[in-house]
Amino acid sequence: MERLVVWARRHRWTVDLPLYAVFVFLSPNWNDAGSWGVRAIPMLFLLPLLVRRRFPRTVAVLIIAGAALVYFTEIWAYDRGRTELAMAVVLFNLVKVGHRWFAALIGAAIVTLDVQWASLWGSYADDPTFMIIATLPLHVAAWALGEFFRKQDQLTAEEKKRADAQGRAAAAEERTRIARELHDVLAHSMTVIVLNAEGAKLARHRDPEAVDRTLDTIGRTGRDALAELRRLLEVLHAGQAARSPQPTLDELRELVDQSGRAVTLDVTGDPGGLPASAALQAYRIVQEALTNMIKHAPADATGRVTVAFEPSGIRIEVTNTGGLAAPAPAPALPSSGRGLTGMRQRVEMYHGELATGPLPDGGYHVHASLVVQP
Repeated sequence: MERLVVWARRHRWTVDLPLYAVFVFLSPNWNDAGSWGVRAIPMLFLLPLLVRRRFPRTVAVLIIAGAALVYFTEIWAYDRGRTELAMAVVLFNLVKVGHRWFAALIGAAIVTLDVQWASLWGSYADDPTFMIIATLPLHVAAWALGEFFRKQDQLTAEEKKRADAQGRAAAAEERTRIARELHDVLAHSMTVIVLNAEGAKLARHRDPEAVDRTLDTIGRTGRDALAELRRLLEVLHAGQAARSPQPTLDELRELVDQSGRAVTLDVTGDPGGLPASAALQAYRIVQEALTNMIKHAPADATGRVTVAFEPSGIRIEVTNTGGLAAPAPAPALPSSGRGLTGMRQRVEMYHGELATGPLPDGGYHVHASLVVQP
């Protein structure tokens, strides 16, 4: 049924076929004077109805002019059924497209023509007043139907706009999510790779074994980054169903070890009763906090990661000391400015809180909480 309605809206002329059939086959009521061709001329006055949707006002004026010519000519004056129906159609069309003031003028013209017809030819009718009043329900119904269909069109348009807006919002949200995931996947891994590469270059003459260990770290980090990117691409291609598996807090130890810094990990509680998506968000928050530590903290700075699983949610705290070493001579790494924004968005998804800021000893702390609704 819905397909039929959609098809009919795209092919409006099919809906008009019954109307045209009524105009063609409606029994004529013409004066016998004149030839049949002359008596059939009023049929030509109805042709503008074919383009009434494209030119509603122009067609309305032409139909009223044709009706006036019919009602003022004795040969055609009694063909009222066809004429009144044509005027009702243009009245309906004007109201439907929202031209109410113009429709009111056309309505006044219709009443005027009916009264004029009664003054000229009413003496030949049994009850001319009744014949005028009998046509009024037709035009009132035309106006009411026009209002009804106009409201229907407005509701359809609003629903379409709402659907478009929801689609754009969903697309924007998805783009934000993808950008956030790409940032989290690449920023941490690339930071580790770049800094280890710079460190290996500085240590290649002093400690060749350290260079080998550093290259191993670079290779392992690169492979992990490729694995996460491949997993993210699967999500993009396959949609929601492909979002498993995702990195969980079971991989936190590897993430901490990968940082190459003296970072301790303290995990309490049981994550078994919490949603996997909440664990993923916690993992990403820790990942971003460690990335910022690697990029900005001195080489001898130490850190601590605390993750507490509770029935009501997850508490995360990542801190690092200020350190005493001078900054490494490695080039500054570019920053996207999305790190803290991404963490804040992840926290907001779970109605939690995020607090970040420097510590008195020159270090930095990140405290986040994720609330899991019961």
